[in-house]
Amino acid sequence: MKKVFVLFLVLSIFTPLNIVSTEQMITEAPRDVQYQLTKTISNQLTDYTTIPERPLTSMEVLSYDDVNLTELSHAIPINTSLKITNLLLNEQLNPVFELSDGTYLPANQKYIISDVVMEEKLFEGEFWLEKGFTVYASPYYVGAKALSTKLQPYTKIAVIKEAQTLHGTYYYSKGQGWISDEFLSPVDNRIKKVQTLLENKYNKATLSISVTQTSTGLSAGINPDKIMYSASVNKLPLLYYVQKQLNQGKLSLTDKVKYTDKVHDFDGAFDPEGSGSISKIADNEEYTIEELMKKVAQESDNAATNILAYYATNQYGSDYQKAMSDFPKWDMEKREVSSKTAAQVMSAIYEQGGEVIDYLSHTRFDDQRISKDIDVQVAHKIGDAYDFRHDVAIVYTNEPFILSIFTENMSYDDISAIAKDVYIILR
Repeated sequence: MKKVFVLFLVLSIFTPLNIVSTEQMITEAPRDVQYQLTKTISNQLTDYTTIPERPLTSMEVLSYDDVNLTELSHAIPINTSLKITNLLLNEQLNPVFELSDGTYLPANQKYIISDVVMEEKLFEGEFWLEKGFTVYASPYYVGAKALSTKLQPYTKIAVIKEAQTLHGTYYYSKGQGWISDEFLSPVDNRIKKVQTLLENKYNKATLSISVTQTSTGLSAGINPDKIMYSASVNKLPLLYYVQKQLNQGKLSLTDKVKYTDKVHDFDGAFDPEGSGSISKIADNEEYTIEELMKKVAQESDNAATNILAYYATNQYGSDYQKAMSDFPKWDMEKREVSSKTAAQVMSAIYEQGGEVIDYLSHTRFDDQRISKDIDVQVAHKIGDAYDFRHDVAIVYTNEPFILSIFTENMSYDDISAIAKDVYIILR
């Protein structure tokens, strides 16, 4: 059983003492009274008067074989739990702890602290678990019991209590236990799991992948800055720009423009012989902005792209170039870009909204690439040329994300596999 030594103040300022001298009083008075008279207020504030609960060394402390602390025993490291059996006053009237191993320590708060909860309060909130967490049966102290758990990193938990200890802040998840705030993220951290997936499974020179969570702005990727020929992904900035003009009232979906020979004759025009259902040869017919946008978004129509670019951007004129300056790494003339920059344009499309998102969500290519094995809305723009196959998408999970996959010498199914793996984490 622990013995508790209590220092009693027996002198009173209201009752005069009948003594001959201070020296006589110190000699004849009980030891606890002598302690009160000889020790400074500073000593009395830092010296222990009781054995603390869960005592812990706050620094390296020397222990002694004798109560007067003259015969050195050994050094005790910082953050060591102590088993104290007694609290004594030695011959020098210094309080001393006796340990279970028979050695002695100064009973002073400078060296020994009480490893207990300093504050505990109700707290309702949600966090995302970080990798490396441990669940404890109580707010952490040295020797606290760790619990087995089915909780997994990068998942969301609800907490109902908060506690402050010597070791930091801990939160309690009902039915689970206490977890350090060092392993709790206030924002969705699943993008870290995506990054680990990409590094372990898709770290290839023939891939450029960029993934961005729209709610947090956090991103992951493999070779995200790698420049590749973009093929028809190069039409994505055009769709962004035209939708921007629509949102600002500078264009209307019902505006009509004529398909003449001149629409194929300007710098940056696509070869009309590529994909799409509009005539490859100018037919002098009028098309609405809506019709052209649908053809570009849903069929990747080259002729429609040229018509829309000729009229809506003034042949990729100064206003268009200024708008595209937000994406400086896109070489529109060479049609070279990285998956990261393509993802930034798709993110801008997501942020501004508009009809283009619906067009990109219903394309001829929805049974392949990113959208193939994903069972939520996917707005995407594909690109094919030579050995390059790409897809850039908004994936509408509860927390939508942007996925941009550029490949060289790889298949549509390879793109689908990457997209599915990312979706499983972020859905």
